Amino acid sequence: METFVYTLVRAAEWRAAEAAGAYAGSADDARDGFLHFSTAAQLRATAAKHRAGVPDLVMVEADAAALGVALRWEPASGSSRPGLFPHLYAALPIAAVTRAVPLALDAEGRHVFPAGIP
Repeated sequence: METFVYTLVRAAEWRAAEAAGAYAGSADDARDGFLHFSTAAQLRATAAKHRAGVPDLVMVEADAAALGVALRWEPASGSSRPGLFPHLYAALPIAAVTRAVPLALDAEGRHVFPAGIP
């Protein structure tokens, strides 16, 4: 499937994860039993739907192959959004992260993504 998968993490939570060596997920992740990820093509829509206007977010990119069998491709539950989404049924090891990029908000409150995110 995809080479990289992405998640959006609050900056303070990401700093704690870096110190701990793994990211265990948000309250939403704990409720659902997995860490929510997106592909590059899904990421903007995910941000707009679930994190609109939220400051201090970090876009975390992970190597999908490094996540092994704990990464599963599934439909988003209760959503009309098409396609399969990457869900990680384990903590995200910092060693699998290829980059972590702080996201600014533009004048309209949309997140500004780095090049390569369509």
